[in-house]
Amino acid sequence: MSEHVIGSVGDFPPGTHRVIKVRSAEVGIFNVGGRLYALPNLCPHQFGPLCAGTVGGTTACNAETGWKHSWVRDGEILTCPWHGLEFEIATGRCLASPRLKVRTYPVAVDGDRVTITL
Repeated sequence: MSEHVIGSVGDFPPGTHRVIKVRSAEVGIFNVGGRLYALPNLCPHQFGPLCAGTVGGTTACNAETGWKHSWVRDGEILTCPWHGLEFEIATGRCLASPRLKVRTYPVAVDGDRVTITL
């Protein structure tokens, strides 16, 4: 594993994401609430371009929502553009199936410099 400089903090404003290439890997960089996360641009379901999907939230109906359907976790969930599977950006966990998970890569900020370890 090695560390790669991928840009400055200003290149990744809060609430945005973009796909970058590091060596031969395409990686999605996501700024969720001021914290940076990195996921491979590859859905484990059928290998679609996961990070080309939309970032939003999801619906929930549980004790926290008073057992009413509610929109929750806005800006924390990535939806695969091919089949709509939802993934938690911070952990890579698929909301629909615990068997599916994408790897997460460490992202570090040092001053204004942003690095990723692959």
